[in-house]
Amino acid sequence: MRHLYRCPLRWADLDLLGHVNNVTYVDYLQEARVDMFRTHAPDSRSEDLAEGVVVVRHEVSYVSSLTFSFEPVSIECWVTEIRAASFTMAYEVFSEDEVGERTVYLRARTVLTPYVFATERPRRLHPEEKESLGRLLEPDEPVRPPAAPEPVDVPGGAYDVHVRFSDVDVYGHVNNVKYFEYFQEARIQLMVAQGRELGEGFHLVVAQTDVDYKRPILFRPEPYDCRTWVSRIGSTSVVFESVVRDGDQVLARARVVGVCMDNETGRPTPVPDTFRAAATG
Repeated sequence: MRHLYRCPLRWADLDLLGHVNNVTYVDYLQEARVDMFRTHAPDSRSEDLAEGVVVVRHEVSYVSSLTFSFEPVSIECWVTEIRAASFTMAYEVFSEDEVGERTVYLRARTVLTPYVFATERPRRLHPEEKESLGRLLEPDEPVRPPAAPEPVDVPGGAYDVHVRFSDVDVYGHVNNVKYFEYFQEARIQLMVAQGRELGEGFHLVVAQTDVDYKRPILFRPEPYDCRTWVSRIGSTSVVFESVVRDGDQVLARARVVGVCMDNETGRPTPVPDTFRAAATG
């Protein structure tokens, strides 16, 4: 069984291209996830999943662009794996026309773990919670994060993450969605600082974002250190790696795949030589 959530769009969700920003989708997933927990919780104990879980990993694949509409967008979510102290969810964001033809905008997976915020420690799933999640189970391949690369210091790659008070959730931690914003800001700074211009007639769209959450980021006046670098340039794609640290302690990592697009055709196109030269110059 899959849970269906109808998510309203806001005008402020759009980016400069008139599309829903890649960060905003993660907020939609969070809304759908909480709605699923609250809808299918059989008792007060299972409602703990709506109030007491933390995200361990996000894997987000952007399929097509979503533009503003007064009609809510549909989000299906379900469970793909249940373990002793964690579970994995999958999502599909889509709309359907009058004949039921589906347009998919995004697919994603999230690994979550129950968490006791009073002690700042994860816990095991209760039997009631496993039973509740089991009714939404469609088994799939487990999430297996790849080995994390060592950070690479490059010119323009250092970005100070200043946590705003509004970034913090009710548990005193920076909300998982905000990490996507931090990595986006760091990525844009890197491109500007290194003069990585695609040139007129091209733009870069995010095709995939994977984020691993290692330790909570907390509100404080001092900034956290974020390092971003380009790890690979393919024919039409660019891979960015990022890490947020507090001293030597890694708090989060991200891997973002961007695809170079032709403005006229809206299709992927080879990465311009000027952009490649900035990577080696």
